[in-house]
Amino acid sequence: QVQLVESGGGLVQAGGSLRLSCTASERTLRTYGVGWFRQAPGKEREFVAAIRWSGGSTNYANSVKGRFTISRDNAKNTVYLQMNSLKPEDTAVYYCAAERTGAAIATATVEYDYWGQGTQVTVSS
Repeated sequence: QVQLVESGGGLVQAGGSLRLSCTASERTLRTYGVGWFRQAPGKEREFVAAIRWSGGSTNYANSVKGRFTISRDNAKNTVYLQMNSLKPEDTAVYYCAAERTGAAIATATVEYDYWGQGTQVTVSS
């Protein structure tokens, strides 16, 4: 079992930046592929970004491409989501998720085996 913990959410004005972090308690994230998803009120959970275990490959939703960057520091057992040029439509609860193969940079929620509790990101206009 992998328990994921997100942090770094908060309230920011449009155009601002936030960096989210995802860590795993008691287990290493080093061999897992990790994705970020978000869910706004009344909407389905949607893919944001994903990264392979090695960090060598990444994948982004079109809506965040060029503004968000996913990265990982396996020595710190942490995956990051740097979010720049934030827009009000980025407001959502952001979740990190891990998948066992480590190789996938999957976009579907069913591809992931473990999920964090989420962190709220609110972007004001």
